Amino acid sequence: MVEFPGLRLVSRTSEETSGIGACLGRELLPGDVVALSGELGTGKTCLVKGLARGLDVDEESNVRSPSFVILNIYAGRHPFYHFDFYRISHPAEVEDLGTREILYGDGVTAIEWADKMVSLLPEERIEIDLRFLGETRRELLIRARGKRYRSRWPEWQAGLERFT
Repeated sequence: MVEFPGLRLVSRTSEETSGIGACLGRELLPGDVVALSGELGTGKTCLVKGLARGLDVDEESNVRSPSFVILNIYAGRHPFYHFDFYRISHPAEVEDLGTREILYGDGVTAIEWADKMVSLLPEERIEIDLRFLGETRRELLIRARGKRYRSRWPEWQAGLERFT
C-alpha cells in the first residue's frame, strides 16, 4: 500500500477547520473516502461541513452529524455520503445501508468515527485525525493511502500549507 507522509495542520477556529475541509473538498473525486477520527468535540462534523462546501453541496442542505441515522446523503458536484459510526459497535449494523456499495461507488464518502470500523474501510483512503491543542485550537493530521492519491497529493499539500 502506498502511503504518503502526513500533513500536519493547525486550526485555530471552527471556521478554519471548515476551511480546511472546503479546500480538500474542492479536490475530491468520485470514489474518494475520507476517514475521520478524533475525540468527541474535535471538529469532525465541522470538517465535514467544509468538505460539503468544497463539493458544492447546497448550503440549505444543513449538513449535520448523522449520529442517530448513521448516514446522510447530499447532492453536490458528486454525490456526498456522510456516515457517523459513533453508535456502531459491529459492521453488521451498517450492512443494510449498502455501505460497501457506497464506499466503492461513484460518490465521495466522509466517515466520522472511522477508527471504530476499520475493517469496512477501503485500503485506499484519506485519513484525518483531529486532536485538541487547546480550547479552540485543533491539530489535523492528514494522510493519504493508496495509488489513487499519488498524483494529487503534492497539489493538496500546496493548497493546505497555509494552515500549517
